[in-house]
Amino acid sequence: MLARLFRAALADLGLSGQVAASDASPLSAAWVEADTRIRVPRCTDPAFVPELLDACIANAIHLVIPTIDTELPVLAAVRDQFAAVGTTIAISGPHTIAIAQDKSRTHRWLVDAGLPTVAQWAVADAPHDPSAYPLIAKPRCGSSSVGVQVVPSPDVLAPLREQDFVVEAIAPGREHTVDIYVDRSGALVTAVPRRRLETRGGEVSKGLTVRHDGLIELAGRVAASLEDAYGALNFQCFVDPATDRLTIIELNARFGGGFPLSDAAGAWVPRWIIEDLAGLPSSVGEGTFQDGLVMLRFDEAVFTTREALGPGVI
Repeated sequence: MLARLFRAALADLGLSGQVAASDASPLSAAWVEADTRIRVPRCTDPAFVPELLDACIANAIHLVIPTIDTELPVLAAVRDQFAAVGTTIAISGPHTIAIAQDKSRTHRWLVDAGLPTVAQWAVADAPHDPSAYPLIAKPRCGSSSVGVQVVPSPDVLAPLREQDFVVEAIAPGREHTVDIYVDRSGALVTAVPRRRLETRGGEVSKGLTVRHDGLIELAGRVAASLEDAYGALNFQCFVDPATDRLTIIELNARFGGGFPLSDAAGAWVPRWIIEDLAGLPSSVGEGTFQDGLVMLRFDEAVFTTREALGPGVI
């Protein structure tokens, strides 16, 4: 979907650019959707950066949009190297990426910045009093809700002592994701809260944009507390309808899976990024996002042929 949004932004601006997709495997929908396809090693391979850099030079790629959590620290460390050949990686710097990648570090950042959050412990330090439960246990460096589990009592924590987990209090209220865009000067451009009505596999499948002044104000504080933020980010925050208490639980330094809802509501981040890099007049501020817009997702198939995928793929 993100590839389509960038292609649509190019068309709206009357630009003739193309959308390329890079992947370790051609068996991806984005690969089939792209105008140009670039096969690269996995981001853990030492050849990943040099091969991606060579591909950017060979294909005159001006903008790279990272989408996978594991590649974020790798690409954040080489932004200047890509900029030297005319390629901008729309990604925050190493400081922000490190905060987002590590839930223990996320918690320290939230506390130090005076941002509202839940109590957190290492597994060994979790409360022993059964009345403090249930709690939430999650992998310290996990993503997409993989491994997250409700802990009903301290006894259940025992198997997690040998694993890299953190334990947190359960935040009260309804879960929201706030999509934000921070420009190259570090200024917050937009903040769109969306309530997560339903999720599937850790990704929102049904959502609702919500004009919540508290969440929008909180987004400004989040952006201001991140010294090297840039591009699309989002944070997950619970809103207690009884008290309007806000509680941040996670930061993601990339486009969120539910971002198409924010785009449809008026947060045209792909367009704004392109305008900025192309030196075009900015369309930021032409309107505010649409409150109460609902997204109902469904699966969509992308078709190709074995021959189009190339020899030896399948």
